[in-house]
Amino acid sequence: MKSSSERNIIYREIRPADDAVIAALIRKSLIQHKLDIPGTVFFDKGLDHLSELYGKDSAYYVLEDKNGDVIGGIGYARLSFMSDTAELQKLYLDDKAKGAGIGYEMIAFIEEKMRESGFKRAYLETHENLQAAIHIYEKSGYRDIERPKEVVHSTMNRFFIKELI
Repeated sequence: MKSSSERNIIYREIRPADDAVIAALIRKSLIQHKLDIPGTVFFDKGLDHLSELYGKDSAYYVLEDKNGDVIGGIGYARLSFMSDTAELQKLYLDDKAKGAGIGYEMIAFIEEKMRESGFKRAYLETHENLQAAIHIYEKSGYRDIERPKEVVHSTMNRFFIKELI
């Protein structure tokens, strides 16, 4: 499998100029998977200005291809209801970049960022409609857990955790 440098892909922190591109990418993916419904990030007010939402105890990164086009994004934020845990958030990849192992690379990248920030576990929420994502999470070492009572996105129905140590 080629590394991001061999593919000429760079990871960088999100900037305000990326907000509309990332929001469109996320909404397109949710529409494709019939998740453009209440209780998903599709309707989150912050989706159109993600660059403003990440900072202390959180970060969001975009992936740029060799042409400088944003082809994906992934982030994390401290999870308030589990100690030493960060939530893996908003892993989305443009259709043209899928199937090359980039999803696994994105997860490894963000897990390293979580470790660097002192987190010991990674948590994530997803939906059963996102079978390709669930496959990647499971192959990356995430294990199913019961739905935490504190879950915000009521439509999410699959929950995972991974030890980062």
